[in-house]
Amino acid sequence: MFHAARSILFRDGVKERSHLCVVSYIQESYPQLKRLANQLDSYRRNRHNTLYALDFLTSDEEAQQDIASADSPTQKEHVTRSVKIKVAKMPTLGAASKL
Repeated sequence: MFHAARSILFRDGVKERSHLCVVSYIQESYPQLKRLANQLDSYRRNRHNTLYALDFLTSDEEAQQDIASADSPTQKEHVTRSVKIKVAKMPTLGAASKL
């Protein structure tokens, strides 16, 4: 999904410098794609939190919504992998009490 959005910028002659730039450009330049840009931004934030945030937790409901919203088998695989990373980063009850 990111690369599809990025290709729009490339077609328009815009060189992006960040993932956020892609989302912002699509939202501002293509109002008809705003819903998809918002979904892409949600994936961007989840990815960022999954990879970099130390205290990011997700609920089972959020994880299932992320997986259900993925359109293609490849996208479902990436979202599922992201959810597994989130779950692996969750502290156990014993570890959480030591913090």
